[in-house]
Amino acid sequence: MRLWLLTLAVAYLLGSIPFGYILVRLFRKEDIRATGSGNIGATNVVRSGAKGLGILTLVLDLLKAFAAVKLAQYLAPGTPGFPSDLAIAAGIAAVLGHVFPIWLGFKGGKGVASALGVFLAIAPLAALCSLGMFIVLFAITRYVSLASVVAAFVMPIFCMLFMPDRSPIFVGGILFIPLLVIIKHHANIARLMQGTESRFGRKKSPPTPPDPNKQVPA
Repeated sequence: MRLWLLTLAVAYLLGSIPFGYILVRLFRKEDIRATGSGNIGATNVVRSGAKGLGILTLVLDLLKAFAAVKLAQYLAPGTPGFPSDLAIAAGIAAVLGHVFPIWLGFKGGKGVASALGVFLAIAPLAALCSLGMFIVLFAITRYVSLASVVAAFVMPIFCMLFMPDRSPIFVGGILFIPLLVIIKHHANIARLMQGTESRFGRKKSPPTPPDPNKQVPA
């Protein structure tokens, strides 16, 4: 029990590191939460005009969750080709840390990169298939949110296909993490359904200046 509590606490604290917030604050002296969507994730960092910092945020958010799972796997290896229950629980704790970071009043990101880091550690083939789905959808639609939601939705399916031997905690973990990611995109889903979601990389058109020759009716 002591091992579980210590490992999960470390996993949560690793996941809680708000790299997007830290990098933007450090290099641009700005609060990323006051920009764009207010999210601390990589997409909002890129949209704030810091492409390099956005890429670095993506990598670090992925690696922190990956490291949390690998630490748990080191302490509780599990069986060949199958993660231990502690590793699954550590992955959940890391994603929860990212979404609800203690350092930012429990208001964090949407967990996409961190979830990918978890699945790369516990189910790499499934993670790569889901990532491929993300890339294809994003390339076609330019909607980060749509690609993220669909990739999260299919992740448990790929895990079930490639890892037939599974414990109840494993099943719970591969369902809970994608579900959390989808729930965090609820506002994006609503905008997608309304047709108002913004596409990545598309800038808003500047307002049309008034025509000085146009007569205004009395």
